[in-house]
Amino acid sequence: MEKIFKDQVVIISGGMGDIGYATAMRFAVQGANIAIGDVLEEQSAIVQEKTKALSSLGVHVHYQQVDVRSSEQVREWLNQVEQQLSIPQIIICNAAIASLKSLYQLSPEDWENEMQVNLNGSFFLSQMATESMLNKNLGGYVVFVNSWASTNVHLHMPAYSVSKAALTMLCKCMALELAPKNIIVNSIAPGYVDAGLTGKFWQEKPELKDKARERVPTRTVISAEEVADQIVYLSHPTNKHITGTTLLMDGGLSIK
Repeated sequence: MEKIFKDQVVIISGGMGDIGYATAMRFAVQGANIAIGDVLEEQSAIVQEKTKALSSLGVHVHYQQVDVRSSEQVREWLNQVEQQLSIPQIIICNAAIASLKSLYQLSPEDWENEMQVNLNGSFFLSQMATESMLNKNLGGYVVFVNSWASTNVHLHMPAYSVSKAALTMLCKCMALELAPKNIIVNSIAPGYVDAGLTGKFWQEKPELKDKARERVPTRTVISAEEVADQIVYLSHPTNKHITGTTLLMDGGLSIK
């Protein structure tokens, strides 16, 4: 089988989470070398297990503990990846946090933290990584992992929703700036995903997963692997024309 991404470098923030790791696996199967950043310590059991599984696919894997709120840490991460692998040409900005608090329950610290991780972290990684590509006249792809909450009001998570709405505009601005440079920029906005905090919550209360499924016009919830498949689609070398777009995959939730 032809390996579409053989010897390319894919960098993924929040790569130890469900969507980030599923994405790493999808690219690794297709021959890509993988650079993952996350907040977990390098020696943690989760990191060791997942990096071993990726390496078993015959690709190079670089893991680094990174706090994406820090531009200095993001810069150092990229420097290490470039030295040990190469300049990443597929950039997946995935790191995110969410607090389930209403507008008047949010503290200034809650608000600032979500903006720093979800928006600033994505900006730091995408700006610095694409700058390296531009300096070497390289084309490539950027995908922001967004959410249907970017366009639909979620009263129980306003900070998250606002940060994701801002990510949509960052995607458009970067796409327009980089289009003449052969760098394609998009975002993906999933609806109900059976992964992360939501997945754990549904495991504890499966009846709520059933209720969520009933809300979706297609009567389905999304797996992390299905999100990963669409990220790969947006980063595929045949994608020369889709840029500045947010791919909404919510089973019709937002059109109800």
